Amino acid sequence: MPETPDPDAAQTPLSRRALRAARARGEAPAPQAPGEEATPVAASEPTAAPEPASEPAPAAPEPAAAESAAPTPAPEPEPEATAPEPATSAEPQATAPIAATPDQAGALSWLRDASADDAERGGDAPEPATRSTLADAAAGDAPGRGEASGSLDDLFGSSATPPKKRRGSGCLIAFVIVLALVGGVVAGGVWAWNTYGERIMEQLGLDGPSDYEPGEATGEALLTIEEGDTGSSISPKLYEAGVTLEPDSFYDYLVENAQAPTFYPGTYRLQQKMTSEAALAALEDPANKLENTAQLREGLTVEQSLPILAEGIGLPLEEFEAAVADPSVYGVQADSLEGWLFPATYTFEPDTSAQDVIRTLVNRTIESLDSAGVPEGDRHRILTIASIIQREGRFEDDFYKVSRVIQNRLDPANPETSGLLQMDSTAQYGVGEMHEGEVWSSEEALTDDNPWNTYVHPGLPIGPIANPGDLAIDAAMHPADGPWLYFTAVNLDPGESKFSETLAEHEQGVAELREWCAANPDYGC
Repeated sequence: MPETPDPDAAQTPLSRRALRAARARGEAPAPQAPGEEATPVAASEPTAAPEPASEPAPAAPEPAAAESAAPTPAPEPEPEATAPEPATSAEPQATAPIAATPDQAGALSWLRDASADDAERGGDAPEPATRSTLADAAAGDAPGRGEASGSLDDLFGSSATPPKKRRGSGCLIAFVIVLALVGGVVAGGVWAWNTYGERIMEQLGLDGPSDYEPGEATGEALLTIEEGDTGSSISPKLYEAGVTLEPDSFYDYLVENAQAPTFYPGTYRLQQKMTSEAALAALEDPANKLENTAQLREGLTVEQSLPILAEGIGLPLEEFEAAVADPSVYGVQADSLEGWLFPATYTFEPDTSAQDVIRTLVNRTIESLDSAGVPEGDRHRILTIASIIQREGRFEDDFYKVSRVIQNRLDPANPETSGLLQMDSTAQYGVGEMHEGEVWSSEEALTDDNPWNTYVHPGLPIGPIANPGDLAIDAAMHPADGPWLYFTAVNLDPGESKFSETLAEHEQGVAELREWCAANPDYGC
């Protein structure tokens, strides 16, 4: 009788690689479902000598799902690789049930854990484990297991990192609400500060000083007071000259201390960084008034300028009248110095003569003409145009538009105005009405046959009608682009002018001015 395997003897489990190879050849049993007992199989026929491994019996069909309780016949086991013992009996013996290998047990454990994790995360439950899935897991197809692994520790030694709990949207909503509240508070604070911040600072005394401290005064500053200046108009002049700390410092001081001083025209020598109190004292001190200083504003005529020069410099008016009698003394080829006494503030030494004063003013005009790029042979014409612009325009933009109207009317291709400028300022200058402050020109001014009357004579008048400044000279050189042929003031406050192409549009503007004058009789209309 041949020896039969001892059913109780422990079987040496195959390695994972050997097990997989045996299964591929159909020589190893398929994995068992949990709790299922193996079906006994018959032993192979003994042989007297070692033979090559016989052809394995066909493998049993793959079992259905593990739920099936009916056992199925298992394939015959492969004979041991060792030499067989001598046969002692021909009776077949039943082999012991094939126990689940560690690989199979580990695979089953992994599938159970995965199912539990999915259930905890709310995922779909996995399909029931079958023998084929157990076999695949044991063969190394479990997640996270590479084919090159060589031990069970590689398969079961680590566990999947538990998923992080997803934070809800509540934190984000709370953050947005807090951000909105903070933004609202900040926006409200900005609005309140912009609206009431200055008042709050004043009430708390935190708005900073409004005046320089005593003892800070230094250097020198010149201030010119014109006829009609008051505390409110002098205050910003002091600030611009660097005398006071703020534009309103001087005026606020006068109001807070109930001061009502009398200011006299002239130029005064002060210091920078003075207190308002010290500045007032300096303006009231005759010793600070510069006797040899005079200021000429834009648009004055020679007749208006000479008395200002005589008073400011302290020379007799007759000396100035004699000084302007011959323009050729100063290189001016004209019958008069009209337009050549440049408007500015001048200070002279006490021994300066009237002729030296006039020469200084004429040279300043030449300097302005050269700066504007006026050719020397064209100086007289540009000064004539600039003087009309200075008298007719009120605002900077108007200066350049008036210059264009003059050019359009002088254009020989313009048939509408026949080359007549028809400027009231020139007609008034010709009859001496320029200084009377009248808005409307008299019939005499419009019809008098003098060389300045542009209602009668085409082209430019024979010479300038006033002393133009830098802006008017620049406008004469660079007229604005436009088709205008007419313009008129439509009110005297703020002094708006209307420019038009046709006579009908111009007459509408004149009608507006008449209506405004009728409603405002105090403006000298």
